[in-house]
Amino acid sequence: MDTNRKWIVAAGAALAIVVAGAFSTLAGLLVGPLHEELGWSRSAVGLGSLVNMVVYGATAPFAAALMNRVGMRKVATGALGLVGGGALLATTMTAPWQFVLYWGVLVGLGTGATATTFAATVTERWFVARRGLVAGLLTAASVVGQFVFLPLLSWVIDAWGWRAAAYGLAFAAAGALPLVYAAVRDPEATPLHDNVRIKGAVNFLRSGPFWLLAGTFAVCGASTNGVMWTHFAPAAHDHGMPTTVAASLLSLIGIFNVAGTVTSGWATDRYDPRRLLAAYYALRGVSLLALPLLLSSTVDPPLVAFTVTFGLLDVATVPPTIALCRAHYGTDAPVVFGWVSAAHQVGAGSVAYVGGAVRDVFGSYDLVWVGAGVLCAVVALLALVIERGQRQPCSPEAQLTA
Repeated sequence: MDTNRKWIVAAGAALAIVVAGAFSTLAGLLVGPLHEELGWSRSAVGLGSLVNMVVYGATAPFAAALMNRVGMRKVATGALGLVGGGALLATTMTAPWQFVLYWGVLVGLGTGATATTFAATVTERWFVARRGLVAGLLTAASVVGQFVFLPLLSWVIDAWGWRAAAYGLAFAAAGALPLVYAAVRDPEATPLHDNVRIKGAVNFLRSGPFWLLAGTFAVCGASTNGVMWTHFAPAAHDHGMPTTVAASLLSLIGIFNVAGTVTSGWATDRYDPRRLLAAYYALRGVSLLALPLLLSSTVDPPLVAFTVTFGLLDVATVPPTIALCRAHYGTDAPVVFGWVSAAHQVGAGSVAYVGGAVRDVFGSYDLVWVGAGVLCAVVALLALVIERGQRQPCSPEAQLTA
């Protein structure tokens, strides 16, 4: 296998993931502007976020299966077309149902097709050794898109309005599309799976490890996308913090996400992924329980410490979850992980909606942070119950060619 080619494919995949990732967190910055300009309630905006996250999650397994049939290139470029089109249509919105359709459905479909299942598929098809590390690197690309551009998007919204940010993302998707088309391809030696293979992959639904992985990953989504990526900026604004400053804190989380995810990928290649998951969820739960005590109008050292800690833990769960899917389900792991990711987004969307409703009723997000922290503590214990499965060590020869 051509070493240069595999890294070109990984770079093209990373570009698609970065661009799509930027769409995933813009909704959190739109809560205030849509409420103020169009008079929509926060729960109405939260409904659009709920649909986006559920569609995102539901798309992931089908996108992985579609990659088996038509190849990664067509799926990735089609996804970029969907997110760009959805963003352009969103600039014409006048009613909440349009936000649900344009951002919830179209952007949800596109981001779901270029989600962590795309990273898992690239890793499975092009790499033999150091799969955990590569999965961590591609997941970090998603983090870059989700958080690093948040301050820029927030500044654009403050200076020119939320429509300008949507236009900018649409143009970014259009610019990335030809580059991704040129770089991403399937290995010539790897035949695409047929219909029998795809249909047979659903046997995992009858296995206990799948439901444990899906349950833990649902809470992962609830405690990241659901609360932090959707409600942190408006919650901080409730305490008197400017939205641009809150977005900068989310960006800082993104920076440490990269370090945490890559390190987690490295650790997954060496240690029991179940124990890693248990540690990540437990520490994340403690940090979320502390957050209501830390939010204020200014950024102080305890809040910065929370930001760093949460960033290191935020997406670190992805490499060990992918590894457990591979250990239990072998070459079907990308499709299985797609269904596990669907559970992630169901959890995220549910809390995104509930969080907005809680804020509307109680005037505070405190109950949301506490509830998410408790859920993390529960799944930290569940992670230890998952069977380890059969690890697939690589031979020294394979490691030399990876």
